[in-house]
Amino acid sequence: MAVRHGESEANLAHREAGATPLVYERGDDQVTLSELGRAQAAALGRLLAVLPPEERPELVWCSPYLRALDTWRLAWRTWGAAPLPVAVDDRLRDQEQGVLAGLNPSAVARRFPREAARRLAEGVYAYRPPEGESLGDVVVRLRGFLAELRERAGGRRVLVVAHDSVVLGLRHVIAGAPDAELAAVFAFAPVLNASVSVWRADGARFELVRFNDVAHL
Repeated sequence: MAVRHGESEANLAHREAGATPLVYERGDDQVTLSELGRAQAAALGRLLAVLPPEERPELVWCSPYLRALDTWRLAWRTWGAAPLPVAVDDRLRDQEQGVLAGLNPSAVARRFPREAARRLAEGVYAYRPPEGESLGDVVVRLRGFLAELRERAGGRRVLVVAHDSVVLGLRHVIAGAPDAELAAVFAFAPVLNASVSVWRADGARFELVRFNDVAHL
């Protein structure tokens, strides 16, 4: 199971800004949840509480970013389960935006018009901002993460709490699609805040059960 964090204060600020240029100054790893994001995390906890025992997660892997960690903490508190083993893995961090960090598209167009044009020409899956990452870079680190996860999880059910780029990247990697087809994953975007995506193990393969599900919210 993979979950995107609840709405963050940065998500809220960008949504409210709309087409107005915005520079969100807090570091990406320190962005906290909004009031709605905390409610979404609690709703996730209620979902976990009503899952059949054979579907409940036994292990948790989490992004090191505060909004993901807080999503899990609030969900676990609402769930009321006994503490689960939680591993924080840097490979589950959000896609790094480099010099464009904190800027909405309007601010990018104003401050870095050449980068805005390059992103449009290259496509969002291939574009790598200066000092940042492309989605392909995220996929590379997720391949390493999943390769280790199979051994470390030992057949136990896993919950991953991370970001939209990570959930999209996981869909691509788990499907075993070639990287030449990476752009196709954007047909499933946007990955919504606190959405749930579930894969079921079938021997050495994984079957996608549901993706980007927000019925619990």
